[in-house]
Amino acid sequence: MITRRTFTQALGTGAAAASLTVTGLPAALASSRSSATQNTPVVPVVTPGAHTAFQALRQVRAGQLDVGYAELGPADGPVVICLHGWPYDIHSFVDVAPLLADLGYRVIVPYLRGHGTTRFLSPRTFRNGQQSAVALDVLALMDALGIHRAVLAGFDWGSRTADILAALWPERVKALVSVSGYLITDRAAQRNPIAAAAEHTWWYQYYFATERGARAMQDADRRRELTRFVWQQVSPTWQFDEATFARTAAAFENPDYAAVVVHNYRWRLGIAEGEHRYDQYEARLARRPVITVPAVTLDAGRDPFTAPGDGASYRSMFTGPYEHRALPAIGHNLPQEAPTAFAQAVVDADHL
Repeated sequence: MITRRTFTQALGTGAAAASLTVTGLPAALASSRSSATQNTPVVPVVTPGAHTAFQALRQVRAGQLDVGYAELGPADGPVVICLHGWPYDIHSFVDVAPLLADLGYRVIVPYLRGHGTTRFLSPRTFRNGQQSAVALDVLALMDALGIHRAVLAGFDWGSRTADILAALWPERVKALVSVSGYLITDRAAQRNPIAAAAEHTWWYQYYFATERGARAMQDADRRRELTRFVWQQVSPTWQFDEATFARTAAAFENPDYAAVVVHNYRWRLGIAEGEHRYDQYEARLARRPVITVPAVTLDAGRDPFTAPGDGASYRSMFTGPYEHRALPAIGHNLPQEAPTAFAQAVVDADHL
């Protein structure tokens, strides 16, 4: 019997999803849904990698930045903002965005600070990578585009950013999709060691704490080698080709990339300071605020950063309407590896 969980697991098998017979899947999924999402659209199955590029990019001044972003779908549609992680870029959503746009959503996919065509407006602005700074960038982008509320969907840095907005500004977040669940950084907890195997997975975080690691990020060839290796390590079942990696790696040529990335990881470890302008937000985040907006959380089974326990470790942090899904055959870059499952989570979160 096909259940919602087994269906999304099937969609999450990457290239294997293409071998599924499309006939009958929408009806099967609809029959397995809870009453809260029973009448929501079923996203068509797409083969990962079916799209390779966004047609055009736009730029808008927002807060401290001139933000580069892709936009798809009707201008008057309900808004979805898709947020990428590290070391990735907007191409993580190159298949997701058209799926949502075809369903009538206005889809915004921005380059985060230090990535792609996003630039700081002033050379004097500190190239800060702390979590609240990145979150406020997205809030400023929403203001600049005249967006009051949106569904926020992300992974890695994008999950953290979306979680922060949902926790501190719930009136601006209609619903949330968060890969790996509650990712708001607890700097106090970061002082404590964790299991050796988990520490090993975070090798690059400690590498960036050294000047040697910072220099590797500043060197174009070593940066490319390092980020490609991370892709292979955290998505062991994703058979991406060199062209796919190259399209994303172009975003790492941003002149502020190394500074923002290195500061992000050093700040998390407590060995780099943030800016006082963000102290009030970090103080609120340190209190571990719960997320009250409707949320769907996704766990990728082949991602070494996925917490054990099928989402149980962060379940209490989501107090509103909630669903959790596991995709056992998928790695860290979940939206690019399993775009149909990710897009379905967005649609379903919007209807919780």
